[in-house]
Amino acid sequence: MLMLQERELVVEYGKKMSESGLCPGTSGNLSIYDPETGYMAISPSGIDYFQTTPEDVVITDLDAHIIEGDRKPSSEWALHTEFYKHKPEARAVVHTHSLYCTTLAVLGMPIKAVHYVIGDAGVAEIPCAEYQTFGTVELAQAAMKVCGESDAVLLGNHGIVVCGKSVESAFGLARNCEYIARLQYQAMSIGTPNVLNEEQMADVMKKFKTYGQPNANKPGY
Repeated sequence: MLMLQERELVVEYGKKMSESGLCPGTSGNLSIYDPETGYMAISPSGIDYFQTTPEDVVITDLDAHIIEGDRKPSSEWALHTEFYKHKPEARAVVHTHSLYCTTLAVLGMPIKAVHYVIGDAGVAEIPCAEYQTFGTVELAQAAMKVCGESDAVLLGNHGIVVCGKSVESAFGLARNCEYIARLQYQAMSIGTPNVLNEEQMADVMKKFKTYGQPNANKPGY
């Protein structure tokens, strides 16, 4: 079986996404990329995360050709391949319909630097792409069009997609984005949030470079 370890991680983190409330029902999807083979292991379409087995995970190339697997891959495969093609360091992609990120996406509003942890995405503001129909190449292209240096992007009236150097870091970023989006929403509900300025965020980004243990993935701050 190709990419057995990656398949097992897709199953494991699919359950984590569901347990953490990031992906209600069968919504959302995730993948892990192997640059040596050019293959990705991606969650199957429409199967409950707690019923998914490693055998259900589909192996495709970045042109969506199925290399191994009997299941239909996630309908959002293009979101994943677009990130791997344009983000050379990406090794995992996580797409969720988490409540507060999606709330801001419904407003067409970016996630702003209301908390310093937004620096985990590599930017001081996470952009929002224009609405496109789910499961289309146009959606993936719209996301990449506004993504820039960010490792995360909101999808208009849809959700959020993030990438990371590992599935652990991508999952951690998805959780951080939801945390910040919730703070932004709650602050907006009672007043006007204080947004960190460029100088403040520059200091944050500098400190993030030496945060944590050497060579360790950073699932949070």
